[in-house]
Amino acid sequence: MDTVAETREGEGGERLHAELSLIDAAAFSVGLIGPVGAIALLGTGAAVIIGRAVTLSFVFAVVGVALVAYCFIKLSQHISHTGSVYALVGVTLGPRAGFFAGWALMGAYVAIGCGSTIEIGLFGGQFLNQTFDLHIAQWWWIALIGLVGVTAVAFNEIRVITRALLTSEVIGAVLVTILSIVILIKVIVGHGPQGQTFTLHFLALPAGAGTGTIAKAAVYGFLAFAGFEGAAALGEETASPRTEIPRAIKTAVVVVGAFYLLTAASQSLGYGATAHGAATYANGLPFTDLGGGYIGKWYGDILNLMATISLFAISLGVAAGGARIMYALARDATGKRTGLAGLSRHGQPATALVVALVIIAINLVAQQLVGESVTHATFSALQVGTVLILTAYVMAVAGAIRFLFFSGEAGVPMWQILIPLIGGAFVCYTIYRNVFIGQTGANANTPYIEVVYLVVGLAVICVAPGLAQRVRAGLAAGSAP
Repeated sequence: MDTVAETREGEGGERLHAELSLIDAAAFSVGLIGPVGAIALLGTGAAVIIGRAVTLSFVFAVVGVALVAYCFIKLSQHISHTGSVYALVGVTLGPRAGFFAGWALMGAYVAIGCGSTIEIGLFGGQFLNQTFDLHIAQWWWIALIGLVGVTAVAFNEIRVITRALLTSEVIGAVLVTILSIVILIKVIVGHGPQGQTFTLHFLALPAGAGTGTIAKAAVYGFLAFAGFEGAAALGEETASPRTEIPRAIKTAVVVVGAFYLLTAASQSLGYGATAHGAATYANGLPFTDLGGGYIGKWYGDILNLMATISLFAISLGVAAGGARIMYALARDATGKRTGLAGLSRHGQPATALVVALVIIAINLVAQQLVGESVTHATFSALQVGTVLILTAYVMAVAGAIRFLFFSGEAGVPMWQILIPLIGGAFVCYTIYRNVFIGQTGANANTPYIEVVYLVVGLAVICVAPGLAQRVRAGLAAGSAP
């Protein structure tokens, strides 16, 4: 595949436009991650499991993601394709493995889109209630309005989407960072609203907790990074993809990782690194509680608004990313350029995008009909998405090990094999702790959903005649190691 100004053409001249820069690609990854919307709630999920040591769960996740990102960075220097993990695994492990990895990633993006769209209802409602003294009890219609907005924007050119993602996240991240710095200064030189002071206990595990607890809580840290590899899905829409995509992934992981560690530490210390503080954290909303407590109610309101906007950006990004994976799978598995494999005049996989958005809408309505609370509906969808995306990451790690160290083509020093091996161990252990160790509450049924979805993908691979041959041909036409 040529590395500059590349396009993939379909019937009638349809094509993906190779027009994006490093900034656009990095913005797409950051938008998929949605750090402001992610950190607005995910720390509370970790606090339920690990108490005051939320920061340790994010350290675990940052290290694991950095090790896995090594694989994506190295592979993206050789392979550029709109299928992201699907192509990376397909080229390195074979077409069946690639299709399965793409299936897992597609499901992950759509599930995360379900959770983040519901979360729009949570933080949008919080903003309206706190700012305008309203008493909105129904979250679903705010989430529905958010989804309508996502749909209105999603069919624009990809450059418009990437710039919108970047702008919203930069503004929100600056405001959250200001709050984090204020909290740290106050607890170090004085004390917080309830007497909170600086203590290293925020890095100490509560009694009875161990490595397994860190890994179980780290699922929220990994979730916070979900989509860091999103730039790889723009391999056919980025100029000089084998140079710019690796840089975009590296930039996204470093910048967002630093942001998460600072924010997680400040939130833990802001609530107080005690049993009482951890309990308050686990049942709170950090932007409302800490923004209001350390700066002023008005600041908490602004942060809730920025979280809502960030979640809108996440929903937009994962819908766009999931649609691109769906498009790539359909294009290569069927050998056609129509239906799910068709493109709009803007170079968008329009039909695939419609399907992704409809699934998100159906989930939203279903959660409302069964009377699920907004937090339970959010966490259950996000849990499913995280395990599915970690499954795709494991396969990408396996593909990287084979291609980089045993193909004789990449020229990578053998000692570096330790990096993907350790990264794979991090991810596998996290999956084990969150699938095979009993889930409770809102997540009690999520392992069944995850397993059933993956089994369906395996069934498609096994029963679809000629699928492997068509996928191999599609990958060969669309990427080259």
